[in-house]
Amino acid sequence: MLKNNQDTLITGEMLINYYELNKKKKEIEAEMNQLKKVFHDYFDHHIGSLDKGEITLSGYKLQRQIRKTEKFNDEETIKRLEQLKMNDLIQIVKKPDTIKIKSAINLGFLQEKDLEGCIVTTTAPAISVKPLTPR
Repeated sequence: MLKNNQDTLITGEMLINYYELNKKKKEIEAEMNQLKKVFHDYFDHHIGSLDKGEITLSGYKLQRQIRKTEKFNDEETIKRLEQLKMNDLIQIVKKPDTIKIKSAINLGFLQEKDLEGCIVTTTAPAISVKPLTPR
């Protein structure tokens, strides 16, 4: 049992519970993914692979929706807009090339100190609970 200065209590039982719940969560997600595959296969076979549908069974309704997203093919759209002389519809995005920067540093063309203050580091906390002896 551990306490910090705000009297937050962490117990061994909490760690065990978290570990077991996380294991169950992964098992449940795997089982749900398998069921979704079966449902999609059913609709693909009986209705069509890109068609929405629904069935009712045992007091439950199973629906499949088809979500459609559209986005422009960057290369083709830019080429077409340039042909149409519509350059104002094209964004110019300047971004540092991380791979080339690292290569330039490795080759000695650039020093890390030259880019001091340019690197942004982000952090995010993550929780992991594992048994000391394999289960």
